[in-house]
Amino acid sequence: MGVYHSRNALAGPLTPDRLAAVELHRTPLGRRGYRPDDVDALLHRLAYEIGERIRQRDQVWEENRRLKHALRTWQSEHATTRHER
Repeated sequence: MGVYHSRNALAGPLTPDRLAAVELHRTPLGRRGYRPDDVDALLHRLAYEIGERIRQRDQVWEENRRLKHALRTWQSEHATTRHER
């Protein structure tokens, strides 16, 4: 998996525990909510991590499909050879 680089986001891979522990800072005096830069950084990080996991999943599915096809081909070839003996 690729490495996400940002000075605002958590370092290392995100896990459910690490995500639950994220603390977003409040805005300065008189304003309600969280600092937009912190929220944006976290959202960008989450989008990146989810995209990477989807890419990895798709690679695994494709490899699985390729291996199943190769196994079926091999089994068909050997089943034909066995019957010819």
